[in-house]
Amino acid sequence: MIDKNISRLRRAAKTRATIARLKAVRLTVHRTNSHIYAQVIDASGSKVLAAASTAEKTVRGELKNGSSKNAAIAVGKYIAERAKAAGVTAVAFDRAGFAYHGRVKALADAAREGGLTF
Repeated sequence: MIDKNISRLRRAAKTRATIARLKAVRLTVHRTNSHIYAQVIDASGSKVLAAASTAEKTVRGELKNGSSKNAAIAVGKYIAERAKAAGVTAVAFDRAGFAYHGRVKALADAAREGGLTF
């Protein structure tokens, strides 16, 4: 029997292979039970250009809970702001095998509102 995480990683690998072929800057999202993380990674895949998460002190101070949709929206706004500061406006969205639903969708929508295009 294949466990849930292995299935998710297989889905993630397919997406990353496609994004690598496009040579696009990617916005990747990782979700845990207590936090959500986002990173903007350059086209070569070797350098993080911007990062935001609910584990950061600045974000944690304004949130009651790091695992809510409101937390994901806050991280989406922060990542868009930091990516634009790094000179990135267009990204490919890498949901890391997670369903495009709930917190992942909320983060993506907030990043779009913040000025990132994908």
